[in-house]
Amino acid sequence: MWKRMLLMLAAAVVLVAGLGFIKFRQIQAGMSAAASFQPPPEAVTTVIARQERWQESVSLIGTVQAVQGVNVSADLPGIVSRIAFESGEAVEKGQVLAELDTRQEQAQLAAAQSERNLAELNFKRLDGLVSEGAISKSEYDRAAAQQKQTEARVDEIRATMERKTIRAPFAGVLGLRKVNLGQYLSPGDALVALQSFDPIYVNFGVPQQRAGEVRVGQTVRITAGERNQILFEGRVTSTESTVDESTRNLQIQATVSNPKRLLRPGMFVQVEMPLGGSHTVLPLPASAVSYAPYGNSVFVVTELKDDKGQKYRGVRQQFVKVEGARGDQVGVMSGVKPGDEVVTSGVFKLRNGSAVQVNNKVKPTNSPAPKPEDS
Repeated sequence: MWKRMLLMLAAAVVLVAGLGFIKFRQIQAGMSAAASFQPPPEAVTTVIARQERWQESVSLIGTVQAVQGVNVSADLPGIVSRIAFESGEAVEKGQVLAELDTRQEQAQLAAAQSERNLAELNFKRLDGLVSEGAISKSEYDRAAAQQKQTEARVDEIRATMERKTIRAPFAGVLGLRKVNLGQYLSPGDALVALQSFDPIYVNFGVPQQRAGEVRVGQTVRITAGERNQILFEGRVTSTESTVDESTRNLQIQATVSNPKRLLRPGMFVQVEMPLGGSHTVLPLPASAVSYAPYGNSVFVVTELKDDKGQKYRGVRQQFVKVEGARGDQVGVMSGVKPGDEVVTSGVFKLRNGSAVQVNNKVKPTNSPAPKPEDS
């Protein structure tokens, strides 16, 4: 009885041990397979790093100001009898914008013209008599003065009527209409705002430490719009004579061509102004740089070896120093050498030593002056 139980127990132990050994071998084979597993290469785009010289510049905030801008207003009191413009309309210099009622002046003009005609007839009669001695010289002089006085009165009334025709003082774009037909206007009441848009001024301040580097005629780059993608170029045309005591900045004024009227008075814009010397950088797309608190880095494509000594195309993480930006590009000062192939998209899924497959059919933009299609 006991012998049979011992044999059965021994058989059970052998069976369990055999099953355990088989399972151990399976787990060991699985671990070996996992250790030797090589993930498929990640698809990335790349760019070859090339050296360029960038001009040192400062980035500033500017305000757009019209070269000419006024509130067109009434010179004399009167009732608006005609409005000859629409809000937002582009007008030329001298174009009629509105007219005030001149019926009273027209009546005064008719009376003054009658007096002038009578004075001219009287002067012509006396002109022949004075040479014959029929009248005194003083009577002749009074008639001549009367004629000139009536002519001046006619010119005065005509000038008053002309002043009641309100014209655009310069070419530009009108704002919103502020008057209506039949409205009484006092002297100085505004009809509409008028601004000239091309060219246009951009005003900005330069810190006093760099004020001595500013020169009239320097080129500046202006960016505006969504994500500062609309680019303009202008030139410094004037500088303030004193430094602002509250900000310690020197105010600069640049003139910018604005044919499409994209810049409007009052807008804030980004101004990039070259100051100082130039330095050597390797411009890369901004998407190539992985920003982190412990340092910025890029991934450089190179030839690597796996654990078995087999070569494959992978990436090496390289820390870089970045300084300055221009359009889609950032300037890399160190960490990358000319000729290095740098990953420009897909960096978020890479780690040091990852295998990659380069596909440059569709690449991120890499332009110092981008012009998006939807702008």
